[in-house]
Amino acid sequence: MAEAIADTRRLYTKPQNLNDAYGPPSNFLEIDVSNPETVGVGRNRFTTYEIRLKTNLPIFKLKESRVRRRYSDFEWLRGELERESKVVVPPLPGKALIRQLPFRGDDGIFDDSFIEERRQGLEHFLKNIWRRGAHSHHTSRLCSGWSSIGPK
Repeated sequence: MAEAIADTRRLYTKPQNLNDAYGPPSNFLEIDVSNPETVGVGRNRFTTYEIRLKTNLPIFKLKESRVRRRYSDFEWLRGELERESKVVVPPLPGKALIRQLPFRGDDGIFDDSFIEERRQGLEHFLKNIWRRGAHSHHTSRLCSGWSSIGPK
């Protein structure tokens, strides 16, 4: 009976220098959603979130950007990705319709704890898009300095 011989040779790897070890990775994306800000009065009141991006990926025109977006902009992005993507697009944090009912004892969707929970959910949504490979040029529009998004 023939013996199976395991090939224990290692793959060739080039020696690593300090620049390789501590320099920026060949492809990287740092993205976070922060600094929620509620603006407007009455029925025209809404919350925006700052999206900060740092990358060297060619899909982005700017390598660093900061832009403010509201929840409806994230809904637009998700709709575009669902329409065009062949992978499952992650969900957004919920709309919180119950929080919008009148005569509540709190600030509803403008309550600090709800805004923070939504901020974390939106950041998780953006990071999941990249992990799943569901991103597209629409994602770069949401995260970059484009003043408007949506259909032209």
